[in-house]
Amino acid sequence: MTAIERPGESIARTAAALTRLLDDGWSPPLPGAGRTAQRWAALRDLGERDLPLARLAEGHADAVAILAELGCPAPAAGERLGVWAAEPPAGRVEARRTDGGWVLTGTKQWCSGARSCTSALVTAHAEDGRRLFLVDLTAPGATPRPGRWATPAMVGSDTADVELDDVPAAALGGPRAYLDRPGFWHGGIGVAAVWAGGAHGVAAPLAEAVAAGADPHRDAAWGQVDVALHAVDAALAVAAAEVDADPADRAGTAALRAHRVRGLAARTGLEVLAVVGRALGAGPAAHDGPRAAHRADLEVYLRQHHGDRDLAALAEPLRAAR
Repeated sequence: MTAIERPGESIARTAAALTRLLDDGWSPPLPGAGRTAQRWAALRDLGERDLPLARLAEGHADAVAILAELGCPAPAAGERLGVWAAEPPAGRVEARRTDGGWVLTGTKQWCSGARSCTSALVTAHAEDGRRLFLVDLTAPGATPRPGRWATPAMVGSDTADVELDDVPAAALGGPRAYLDRPGFWHGGIGVAAVWAGGAHGVAAPLAEAVAAGADPHRDAAWGQVDVALHAVDAALAVAAAEVDADPADRAGTAALRAHRVRGLAARTGLEVLAVVGRALGAGPAAHDGPRAAHRADLEVYLRQHHGDRDLAALAEPLRAAR
């Protein structure tokens, strides 16, 4: 979002950009199909230039991959999909069987693309456990409730609560089908690729300043940023090769891999934000609206990483090996 845009303008601009992107044929390869590196490079490139757009595009690409992994039909041309799977305590959605099929009722929170997606993959709680459903968002009873997003950062992603009132839904797989699949972890690395792209975007003005002339302090800052960016790019390349070599996760390493790469991408983003901010001072933040917005977008988007909670998951394999 630029400095002069209103939230509604930013949401409309991002929604239009997503429509153009998909209509122009943007469709990254499926994870584990031999070209995972290209998939994550496409997400990283979007994140480098427009994080709200990348957030929506990553959700659509993840939804397409989930449908393929669960043996479901691919979305039709013109569809824009989201994956709404957050499960905060106040956002429980219940799924109920009826004579006509499944219906969903409740408030789904953290729904990116609440008004720009045509359909969404939504998690909900049924009698037999947590399930995944495909919901047509044009159906009666699906109502976005915007207004709780209090920051201009990532506002273009149109992340809002969505009220579901007996909305028809198609079940995808059985209970825990969304969570109990290798692609759940492969998809998590796709988000990390977007974060890495966001860090590259934050680093761009420092690269331009360094290229314009030598300065020992800026040069040292760039060296630190370059090392961090190279490390996360290399980690994504290695992870892509590993996913392609074992897409079904027969080795049981998908969760460990995802936590490592996501942790590195989140740390890299925070490091780049801090180093570039120190090296360039207040000028870009005060006088360069698009780059200031990109910095703010990345700061918010990185909070999707759960910090110490996610990092603590890396300790369990160590104990298991003893």
